[in-house]
Amino acid sequence: MRKLTVSLNITLDGFVAAEDEGLDWHSPYWTDEIAETTAELLSKADTILLGKNTYQAMAAYWPFQAKSMNFPRTDIAYADMMNTYQKVVISSTMNAAWWNNSLLLKGDLRQIIGNLKKQNGRDILTYGSISVVKKLAAVDLIDEYQLWVHPVILGNGRPLFNGLKSSLPLKLLSQKVFSSGVILMVYRSHD
Repeated sequence: MRKLTVSLNITLDGFVAAEDEGLDWHSPYWTDEIAETTAELLSKADTILLGKNTYQAMAAYWPFQAKSMNFPRTDIAYADMMNTYQKVVISSTMNAAWWNNSLLLKGDLRQIIGNLKKQNGRDILTYGSISVVKKLAAVDLIDEYQLWVHPVILGNGRPLFNGLKSSLPLKLLSQKVFSSGVILMVYRSHD
């Protein structure tokens, strides 16, 4: 059965976005070393699960990057994966998904994820999509958390784990410290 992995940037104080939904706090910590690790982790998947807002932002960005002369050549393989992998969008308000290899799904989250996990292929990876991640966590559908902990404190913002009705015991699988101070913490939620 395929694994569902959530990969998120998070601050030391547990926020995944600033109060204004801004994400610029993690840009100063991006390095080639992190780009290589991100591409390596993405290569283990073949499906990207996204919510409406993250999907729309990525669909407006990634299709044009591989051909842009300003795009770092070291990130071309990552851009190719983003554009060719299947994208599954979970949204009750969208009517169409237009990015290459996109599928729009509505309905019961347990059933949708259960069906995706039963399909042949590599793992399913979720980027951003905080609303979807919170719903997935609330019904214990996430198999692995890749938390990119950034050495920054926002003081307020959009928390990741608020509102859970029960605890989520996790097991640390690995950790990697980057020269920029970012620490990738990988946790498994199911034995």
